[in-house]
Amino acid sequence: MVSKGPLLRLLTAINRRRMKLLMGLAFVAYVASVWGNFVNMRSLQENGDQKVESRIEEAVAPLREKIKDLEKRKRNVEHWIGHENFELINHDVVEPLYIEVDQIYHLASPASPPNYMYNPIKTLKTNTIGTLNMLGLAKRVGARLLLASTSEVYGDPEVHPQNEDYWGHVNPIGPRACYDEGKRVAETMCYAYMKQEGVEVRVARIFNTFGPRMHMNDGRVVSNFILQALQGEPLTVYGSGTQTRAFQYVSDLVNGLVALMNSNVSSPVNLGNPEEHTILEFAQLIKKLVGSGSEIQFLSEAQDDPQKRKPDIRKAKLLLGWEPVVPLEEGLNKAIHYFRKELEYQANNQYIPKPKPARMKKGRTRHN
Repeated sequence: MVSKGPLLRLLTAINRRRMKLLMGLAFVAYVASVWGNFVNMRSLQENGDQKVESRIEEAVAPLREKIKDLEKRKRNVEHWIGHENFELINHDVVEPLYIEVDQIYHLASPASPPNYMYNPIKTLKTNTIGTLNMLGLAKRVGARLLLASTSEVYGDPEVHPQNEDYWGHVNPIGPRACYDEGKRVAETMCYAYMKQEGVEVRVARIFNTFGPRMHMNDGRVVSNFILQALQGEPLTVYGSGTQTRAFQYVSDLVNGLVALMNSNVSSPVNLGNPEEHTILEFAQLIKKLVGSGSEIQFLSEAQDDPQKRKPDIRKAKLLLGWEPVVPLEEGLNKAIHYFRKELEYQANNQYIPKPKPARMKKGRTRHN
């Protein structure tokens, strides 16, 4: 018979060794697990840092463009700085303004489709709350207010050319509605204040306008075509190019606004050039004037893009004695000269503007 004492001692020693081995293996596994988690966490952190940096860059890039735009806008008026009759006030019309004035030219609003579609709520606020604030200011100080309305109140017109009695054909929920309907309600507000509060109002329905000092990359057809032609890039035409527009030079518009402000005409007045061109004709004309070898690229049609646009300006001729006087090619040559100078300035400041695309319907690209 074998004694149990030595056997128990042997089994106990073996178990202790096993326990030590198991504990050692557990410790190694723990260290490996911690190291793996550390490596994974570090990898996640690095990926996270890259994502954060990417998000920051996405957020900052538009701000850089806005800063460049602000610098450009300052340069637009720098030749007036110091003049005894000029004062520059940086103010958002969505907030009330308290100053003493005799006349108010209310032109506040983004006007190019990419800009007003970028922030439709802000566009609506500017054209509604901003207009209410300007009308309130006019009422307080007894000033006359001129609203810069737009041919967009006619929408995609079923009447051609468009006269002031036409009520329009507008999609109230489309991508352009924030601007189209914003301007339509702004007109309504003007006439409500005139009837109820006795405020003197003037309403100018402005058609396509171009000239020096316009934003180079605001997405409008003139700036897009000139910029693309000067940079040797394809001129982008949305749709077939058969849609028509009528373009007036900026000095003609300014003369029309001043004439309307100082007239006794309180009903809406069209201000535009009745010389009508297709978008394709216009692209070819700019190519010729720039001397560019750019091709014309056809993209999908922009949603709710008006097919016809031509002002009936008989009212402006009769009541204001106004009509455009600057020939289209003369105005375009001045605008092209300005854009060349701007590109030189921007290149020296490490910033190359790019045209903004329109909101398009789905379709395939073709070239001409």
